[in-house]
Formats: sequence, structure tokens, C-alpha cells
Amino acid sequence: MNPLDQARTLVEQAQRIAVLTGAGVSAESGIPTFRGPGGLWRNYRPEELATPEAFERNPQLVWEWYRWRRRLIAAAEPNAGHLALAELERRTPVFTLITQNVDGLHGRAGSRRILKIHGDIWLSRCTGCSYQRTDRATEDEAVPLCPDCGAMLRPGVVWFGEPLPRLVWEEAERAVYDSQLLIVAGTSAQVYPAAGLIGLARGATIEVNLDETSFSKAVTVALRGGCAELLRQLALTGPPSG
Repeated sequence: MNPLDQARTLVEQAQRIAVLTGAGVSAESGIPTFRGPGGLWRNYRPEELATPEAFERNPQLVWEWYRWRRRLIAAAEPNAGHLALAELERRTPVFTLITQNVDGLHGRAGSRRILKIHGDIWLSRCTGCSYQRTDRATEDEAVPLCPDCGAMLRPGVVWFGEPLPRLVWEEAERAVYDSQLLIVAGTSAQVYPAAGLIGLARGATIEVNLDETSFSKAVTVALRGGCAELLRQLALTGPPSG
């Protein structure tokens, strides 16, 4: 049995599926990855802007970068990979989608059970109190201020050096540990602690990625290629071919 048919069999048999997605899933919608070509903005590396220190130094610059990213995302559409995962959720009894992506494309594709471990670019939250709101602004304006306490609002994402949201992370750990199948799609497995979820899987594992990663040799099935088409193939119903 070829790897794709083997992977499809695992998907068809699993009643509890967890999926971990990374930037590679959204790249085919035209959203540049942090580490790939196009990852620079005005000669800044993302690692220089996505930090609490950068926001403290120049909140206006950080907000301009995030609004630029929002404009890219607003012009993008969910691709076949996003749609395939939404379809898998509809027909799998227990399904959890854990994403490192902050773009919201999984939700736009129809996924409902989403754990956003790195936050949401369409959320703004207060640096001084617990206020937060959905924020669709894409044009460069002044740094937004909290209507409750007057402190600056910041993008509702997890920056380098910040802890992941505890309750969301604990739920992600449970979902992977309890799953019969973990699908890891479009992630380089270089960012921790998110990459550490893969080691919690007790069932079968499928990797979907363009390139080999540090965990490729440890998975049950490794599929090489674009996430959009391979996830679409995994979500096809019916018996494997040939």
C-alpha cells in the first residue's frame, strides 16, 4: 500500500483525530511564512517585531506590521487544505484542530473546534487590564487605546518569549494524548512548545509537509508535497485506490 493510501486508511479508521497545523497550510493561500521567502518587512525580521520588547520600544511600528499582515490575510481565501480539515471535522466523532496560525482561515473554511495556541491576529487586547475585542482594522492608524482603562491595545497573538495561553495549551495536550490519530500539517516543528505536542501522541501519526522535518522518521506515515492537495486527498471518502 502506498503512503497516501495507508494514511487514508488511518483517517477512515480513526474516531478521535487531532490535527496540528502550521504556516505551511496557509502558505498556499498566499500568506508568507515567517521563515520563507517574503518573510521580511521593511528589512525587519519577524523575530525583531513579534516581541514584547519591540512593542515597548515602538508600538506604532509593530501595529503597522500587524495591520500590513491583516491586509494580506483579508485578501486571502481558505485553500483546499483548510476546507478538507473542516470536512474531516464534520464526519469525525471527536475532532480537535490545534493551530499555530493566527490568520483565522481555518474558521473561515468552516472549522469549529479550533484551539489557537498562538492567538488570533483579529483580536486586540489591553496591556493594562483584561479588556479585549475583535478588531478588523487594517489601515495604519494611531496605536489603539483601551476604552476601559486607557492603556495601549496590542495584537492578540503570542509573541516570542511569551507563554502560551495555559487553558488552551492544556486542552491541546489532552486532545493529542487522547487521539487515535494525530495529523501534523505544514509545520517545521522548530517552534516550541508547540512542536512538543507531537511527542504526546500515543496513536498513529501522519506528517504532511513539503520537506522532511526533525520528527519525520518517527511518524507512522510521512507525506511529501503541498498541504492543500494532500489534505484534500486525505479527506476523500471511500476506500483507498488500488
